[in-house]
Amino acid sequence: MTITELKEKILSGYRITRNDELTIFKICDFMELCQAADEIREKFSGNQVELCSIINGKSGHCSENCRFCAQSAFNKTDCETYDFIEDEKIVARAVQDANEGVHRFAIVTSGRSLSGADFEKAINVYKKMSSTLKMNFCASFGFLTKDQLLRLKDAGVTRYHHNIETSRRNFPNICTSHTFDMKLETIKTVKEIGMKICSGGIIGMGETFEDRIDMALTLSEAGVDSIPINALMPIKGTPFENIQQLSEDEILRTIAMFRFINPQSTIRLAAGRKLLSNSGEKAFNAGANAMITGNMLTTSGTTIAGDISLMKKMGRKV
Repeated sequence: MTITELKEKILSGYRITRNDELTIFKICDFMELCQAADEIREKFSGNQVELCSIINGKSGHCSENCRFCAQSAFNKTDCETYDFIEDEKIVARAVQDANEGVHRFAIVTSGRSLSGADFEKAINVYKKMSSTLKMNFCASFGFLTKDQLLRLKDAGVTRYHHNIETSRRNFPNICTSHTFDMKLETIKTVKEIGMKICSGGIIGMGETFEDRIDMALTLSEAGVDSIPINALMPIKGTPFENIQQLSEDEILRTIAMFRFINPQSTIRLAAGRKLLSNSGEKAFNAGANAMITGNMLTTSGTTIAGDISLMKKMGRKV
């Protein structure tokens, strides 16, 4: 089967499974793959582009040993550390981003999970924002209980973010302080209570292309709504500080493959856009239909105004 034939099957309702022969994504013509992925994006998502932004609500001293992360206590980086920030600062950022055209806003915190007084602070600030701002809200607080997730939902959070990071096979090479199955269990609980789930991962951490395919399949099987794709920006002081960065073509091939396997999901361009030309313009012609805008957690992103200008130039509806 050619990539064009596979595209036509997907446009007609077929969904890729682990029973399919998927080496085609590695060997097919690059330009043909990207064009086909863009047609799938247009069919199922149209020209609408979603912008989301994040604020780092609590930074550093993380108990988990993720090898890519500047905030892990196991890694010796120059990451800024601070406790849960004031409500006023979070609300002010949300207001600013909403006024600039952002559709979703998320608080992200370091650590295995958010609990105690910090979790109560998060609940209170989400209640404030959801009662005053016309935007959607997300949260990324690690491993939460069902009751905690229900409280977030009641406070106005409509989508929870929880990356699986990589494939099941490769996960122990990335982190050993928690498991892949713990990630999947959290995703399952989020969906059970009726919240949307945002889950993706990071490419360029020494995994194979087969690992990326496996990650895309796992997210498809879990019914993930939004898939952020990050390209690793190696950070000094982490075990991956000297890893070779991915080429633009390899990042784009991966994004296109994710669109084939998850045709109706939101494919979100996240960290690593510096590795792509013109703020990732080609990615939006290879299957992507959303982005994290503004500043990333520990690596600089692009400006909201610049992203909106790019999308309008491309004829996309922001």
